[in-house]
Amino acid sequence: MQDGLNRESAQEICQLLLPSTAAIAVAITDKKQILGYAGYLEAENPAGGNIRTHATQATLDDGNMRVLFTSIDIGFPENATTIKAAIVVPLLVRGDVVGTLKFYYRSAKRISETQKSIAEGFGTLLSTQMAAAQLEEQARLATSMELKALQNQINPHFLFNTINTIASLIRTSPNEARVLLREFAVFYRRTLENSDSLIYLSREVEQTQRYFSFEVARFGAERVELDVDLAPECENMMVPSFLVQPLVENAVQHAMPSEGKLTITVTGEVEGDDVYLRVSDNGTGMTEEARQGIMHPKETKGIGIAVKNVHDRIVGFFGPNSYMDVQSELGVGTTVTLFLEGCAAQTKSQVAASDAEALRR
Repeated sequence: MQDGLNRESAQEICQLLLPSTAAIAVAITDKKQILGYAGYLEAENPAGGNIRTHATQATLDDGNMRVLFTSIDIGFPENATTIKAAIVVPLLVRGDVVGTLKFYYRSAKRISETQKSIAEGFGTLLSTQMAAAQLEEQARLATSMELKALQNQINPHFLFNTINTIASLIRTSPNEARVLLREFAVFYRRTLENSDSLIYLSREVEQTQRYFSFEVARFGAERVELDVDLAPECENMMVPSFLVQPLVENAVQHAMPSEGKLTITVTGEVEGDDVYLRVSDNGTGMTEEARQGIMHPKETKGIGIAVKNVHDRIVGFFGPNSYMDVQSELGVGTTVTLFLEGCAAQTKSQVAASDAEALRR
C-alpha cells in the first residue's frame, strides 16, 4: 500500500485475503471499476472492468456495509451464477467512500457472524492503510514543495557579493577568479537541480564547502574558517539535500564577530540507528528571543524560513521524533544540532535494497 490502492496492490490484497475467509471470490473496486479480483470466475473479472452489480453501487452511494443472501440481492440474474451471497464493505478515507471490498459466497449459510466480522475488519484495516498512504504522500509532496521553494529562493545579496568578488579578482588574480567562476556554476547547478530523493551526506557537505569557498574569497581566510569532522560511517548516510548549507550560511550572515575569526564546525556522529549532525560557531551568539525566532520565524522568506524548513524536512523524512535543537550564548557562539532518528538504519535498508536490485539485474 506504499503507493496507495492501485490495480497491482488491489490484486495482491485480494489474493492474500481469499484464503483467510470462507468466500469463493474477493474483489476490490474504486468508485468506477474493478481494481482487483481473486477466486471464482477470476478470468471473467479483470482489473479495469466496470462495476456491474447494483449492490456495489448502492454501497458506493451511501457508504453502508451490505450483507446479501441471494444472487438477486447482489445484482445477478437468478440461477445465472454459483455466487449466491455476498458481503460488500465500503472503503472510507476521511469519511469519503473511495471504493468497496467484496466477499462472494456459494451459499448464504457460509455467511456467519465470524465472516461478517472478518469482512468488516479487513475493510477497516484496508481503509486505514489507504488513509495512511494518502497522508504519507501528502507529507512527501509538502516536503518536496518546501524544498523547491527553498531552492528557488536564491539570496540576492549572496549572488551579487559573489559576482563582485569574482569580478574584483579578474585583474588581480585571474586564475583564482576562473576557479571561483567554475565552482559558482557548479554550485548553482547543484542547488537548482531536482533533489526529490535523499543524497549522500558527503555530497551535501561538499556543496556546503563549495558555498563557503565564496565566503572565504569575499572575507579572507583570516576572517572565516570551516572545519568538517564527520565520522567515517556518516559520509554515506542518506539525508535530504540542502540540510547543512542553510545553517552554515546563517552563521556567516548573523554570527560574524566584529574582530577575529569566525570558525564554523560541522560534525556528524552515529549512535545506533540514529545520526547527530551539529553546526557550531564561535560567533556573536544570540538572545533567547532571537533563538526562539529561528524556530518560529515571522518572515516568509530569507534564511529564517530556510532554517525552519531544515527542521520541517527532517521531521518529514525521518519522523516526528527527529528534531533541530538550537543552543546559543551571547559572545560565545551557537550550536545547532540535527537529530535524525533511524537515519543509519534507513540508509542500511536502502543500500540492501539497492544491492538486491543490482543482483536481480
